[in-house]
Amino acid sequence: MPDSYGYRPNKSALDAIGVTRERCWKYDWVLEFDIRGLFDNIDHTLLLRAVRKHVKCEWALLYIERWLTAPMELEDGTRVGRTRGTPQGGVVSPILANLFLHYTFDAWMTREYPDLPWCRYADDGLVHCRTEAEAVALKAALAARLAECQLEMHPDKTKIVYCKDGRRRGSYPSTQFEFLGYCFRPRGAMNRKHKMFTGFGPQVSASSLKAMRQKIRELRIRRRTHIRLADIAREINPILQGWLNYYGRYSPSAMHSAWKYVNATLIAWAMRKYKRYNGRKIQAGQMIGSIANKRRKLFVHWHQSTVGAFA
Repeated sequence: MPDSYGYRPNKSALDAIGVTRERCWKYDWVLEFDIRGLFDNIDHTLLLRAVRKHVKCEWALLYIERWLTAPMELEDGTRVGRTRGTPQGGVVSPILANLFLHYTFDAWMTREYPDLPWCRYADDGLVHCRTEAEAVALKAALAARLAECQLEMHPDKTKIVYCKDGRRRGSYPSTQFEFLGYCFRPRGAMNRKHKMFTGFGPQVSASSLKAMRQKIRELRIRRRTHIRLADIAREINPILQGWLNYYGRYSPSAMHSAWKYVNATLIAWAMRKYKRYNGRKIQAGQMIGSIANKRRKLFVHWHQSTVGAFA
């Protein structure tokens, strides 16, 4: 990190969530910004200028430039020249894009707004502001800066957010934002004296929960009646553990709907596998629930959350 305010993607995403959480307690406003089509629109001249500041080997510079400008071949065999952007899926693309944004945003923020804390991960970023007017002015200045570097601020994904909580009770249209799979918003919490209050903090976002359900569906567990429950656990536990480690760090109770969906999938699997449970959802749920109570360590989420109704 260049100073106590900036935060670049050289730490884990969870570190960034933690830093953002603390800053939302201190600052009333957040400018959430997104860059439209970053990888497709990076200017080669500006990018190579940045690369030359760090790469002195002429051969390396030559190959980077050739790689950037290599024509793209379409399905019909037509070749299209590339004058801007970095190839999607290229292993070096994220590194070059991050280097480009270091000079486009990081260094610019440190130079122009040294008193405002910010956090950027790839092309998503946040800047914490003290007032709405400050956030509005910064948004205009950042849009101009991006345009100067041949980039465009995404009009729909960029917004100014009010960090509303029990102390900050103003009425504004935007009081939540998403960052790195978490949704920051006003929510109920309990203090050390076991009293409820309204805080502003992170929990797993709705879009992340949707992606988890989609991942479980893609595994087609319901139809794989030739395998055992232990086989299913062996396959999906690493996935569930990853979700728990990341999304369960803050507001782990918000993961309940994901765990409930996994349980529902296991019930559907049991109804297909065992004839005695065909069309008998309640009984299948009771069977899976009984196994969960006896073997809580079989699935990651069974021993990390309360095993409730399975039917």
